[in-house]
Amino acid sequence: MHTILMLLRHRAFLWMLLIINILGTIYGYYWYANQLERTPWYFLPFVPDSPTASLFFVFVLIAFLIGRNWPLMEALAAITLFKYGIWAVIMNLLGGSVTGSLDFVNYMLIFSHLGMAIQGILYAPFYQIKRWHIFVASVWVLHNEMIDYLFDMMPTYPVLDMYYTEIGYFTFWLSIISILIVYLLTIRKSTTDRFEIQ
Repeated sequence: MHTILMLLRHRAFLWMLLIINILGTIYGYYWYANQLERTPWYFLPFVPDSPTASLFFVFVLIAFLIGRNWPLMEALAAITLFKYGIWAVIMNLLGGSVTGSLDFVNYMLIFSHLGMAIQGILYAPFYQIKRWHIFVASVWVLHNEMIDYLFDMMPTYPVLDMYYTEIGYFTFWLSIISILIVYLLTIRKSTTDRFEIQ
C-alpha cells in the first residue's frame, strides 16, 4: 500500500495522469458534439457527463502538481468520476447484452471509464474534503440527474431507449452510492495524508 501511495504522489505519474485526462476530456466533449448541437444552451453544462467529470479531475491534478488541494473540486471529481465511470461500464455491457456483441468502441469505453472510476477513488487518502464540499457536489450530481431524466438530456444510447425508466432509476441510486462511498473514504476516515509530490 505504501508503494502505491508513493507512486500516486510521484511527479511523473501525476503528469502522465494529467495528460491522459486532458486528452480524454477533449475526446469526451467531441464524443458529445452531435448531442450538444441539439441541446438548448441552458442545459449544456449538464449533458457531457463523463468529460466534465474528468475535467474536474484535471483541476485536482493541477492543484496537486503545484502543491495545493482544491477540496470542492476533489469532491466533484471523486463523486462524478465514480458515478459516470461505473454508469458507462454498465451501459456498455447492457448494450452488448441487447445487441448480442461488444465491438472495439464498447471495450474502449468500458476500460477507459473503469479507469475513471478507479483513479478518483485511489486519490481519496489525499483529499481535504469537508462535509459542505460533499453537500455541494451532491447537489450538482442530483440536479444533473433531474436534467437528464426529467428533461430528456441523458446521454444518447438508442439501443437502450426501451429501458429509459429503469436506467433513470438505476442512475439515481448509483448517484447515492457514489456520494456515500466518497463520504466514507474522505469525511469518515481517521487520518488525512498530506499530499507531497515525490
